[in-house]
Amino acid sequence: MQRAESRLTPRLVDALYVEAMLLADEARAYFDEHGKDDRELLAPMLRVGFSCESLKVTTRLMHVIAWLLTRRAVEAGELNEVQGRHPSRRLGHAVDSDTALVAELPEDAQGLIRSSIDLYDRVKRIDSGMEQGESPAHSLMRRLRASL
Repeated sequence: MQRAESRLTPRLVDALYVEAMLLADEARAYFDEHGKDDRELLAPMLRVGFSCESLKVTTRLMHVIAWLLTRRAVEAGELNEVQGRHPSRRLGHAVDSDTALVAELPEDAQGLIRSSIDLYDRVKRIDSGMEQGESPAHSLMRRLRASL
């Protein structure tokens, strides 16, 4: 039986990495540039929430990118599997967004927040499956069976 790590293909890691980098660039452009106008139109407390949510997006994406870089290092032989699974190299914890607050933010901000949560959750499932020795595909099938 193959180990879960060997089923996490370089192609999947590369695709997730490209997605994470594109989303990080999109988030940076929005929150640092275009979103400033959106932020200024918000009530003072929502401005604070907007800033907090932008930090949460950044944190999620940086955790994902760091995890993917670790997986690339394992694939390249720069780290072995034991080093790659060390707790310090696992997917970092990201604080949940406040759904009520997010619903009051501009649509572009909401989209970036949702996208960062989706990507983080997908990588978290892969990371958790590796911890349990389960491939991402088997994990998905198990969850689908449980939901039916």
